[in-house]
Amino acid sequence: MAKDDPVRFGAEFGPKRTGASSGVSLSTFKTLVWVSNLGGLLLFVIGLELMVVKQSFGFGLACIVAGVAIALFPSNYEIIGMEELGEEDANEEG
Repeated sequence: MAKDDPVRFGAEFGPKRTGASSGVSLSTFKTLVWVSNLGGLLLFVIGLELMVVKQSFGFGLACIVAGVAIALFPSNYEIIGMEELGEEDANEEG
């Protein structure tokens, strides 16, 4: 019952795109990066404020970790049109 092309939640994630996933365009990727970086930076600043000014280390650390996770989120998306050219070149030579 194993399939070669599994459909899974978030199929555009990962090093290789499956046939069922579509990926994202370059403009969508840029928008995701900007929004997540600004949101992550805002959470990071709030976390530092909580730790230094309010002396709330637990909530501050949670905000910093959440901010870093949000800032790194779009790096897992695969961009449409950015396939490797090495496979096509290898087929033409052989």
